[in-house]
Amino acid sequence: MGVRHFLTLSSLCGDELLSIIQRAAILKKQFIEKNFETTLKNRVLGMIFEKSSTRTRVSFEAGMAQLGGHAIYLAPTGSQISRGEPLEDTARVLSRMLDCIMLRTFAHERLERFAMYSDVPVINGLSDSYHPCQLLADMLTYYEERGSIQGKKVVWLGDGNNMCHSYMNAARIFDFKLIIACPEGFDPDARLLEATKAFVSIERDPKKAAKNADLVVTDVWASMGQEAEQAQRIEKFLPYQVNADLMACVNADALFMHCLPAHRGEEVSAAVLDGSQSVVWAEAGNRLHTQKALLEFLLQ
Repeated sequence: MGVRHFLTLSSLCGDELLSIIQRAAILKKQFIEKNFETTLKNRVLGMIFEKSSTRTRVSFEAGMAQLGGHAIYLAPTGSQISRGEPLEDTARVLSRMLDCIMLRTFAHERLERFAMYSDVPVINGLSDSYHPCQLLADMLTYYEERGSIQGKKVVWLGDGNNMCHSYMNAARIFDFKLIIACPEGFDPDARLLEATKAFVSIERDPKKAAKNADLVVTDVWASMGQEAEQAQRIEKFLPYQVNADLMACVNADALFMHCLPAHRGEEVSAAVLDGSQSVVWAEAGNRLHTQKALLEFLLQ
């Protein structure tokens, strides 16, 4: 079998993703017990960041250290990419020095081009179109808290962005119902919506969308690179804020997730983010364990 990349959730099949989540649960137990398996001893991960990061950088770097390997951080201004070296050339060179490469970038096409010229696995650490590593953490978190997500109702509130797209892929792979509540003009990608229509639908009324939901998910209203649209987006998205009124529509045991960083008082109220139904801190911590399991899968 040739080199495997992880550019979207659909890069792997459902059984492979489930095996990663199950392995992550074992690695989490080892982390709590401080009993680490150095399964990636002497392996090196290269991390290229063209967007800022907290959780992605720390979780990958800490994860490689705990698995016995090493991670190298490359900032946009600290490599030849910033001086115009073609992406294809960078991929060719780095894949002859590294065992795996994580790229966090803007256009998803950059990831696809990089992977095409890389001889080692390439991981999507976030692009404008998808954020699959976050979905691994979200699925582990739901599994820990409520068991299987199959057949459950998930409501996404806000922009049809990279996180929304990854939830659409997750709905198809893990077999749950996804309702996307967003204002007109901010729908997810039409081709992806067509491909996942058996599992995904759009509802403009946020409270109707949230009725009897098992999981509520949102994200910032202006993603990286959209800061200039912040004021306009606040006006459009305010009816889609996750607050006590909206959470009154969901099932009593429903969970709330957010990939962070969050803007209290915008996409989510402080009462919900810090409330009893919120699992955002466990969700963030699970980035470490699912990415360790992903690295093991791709490198072993």
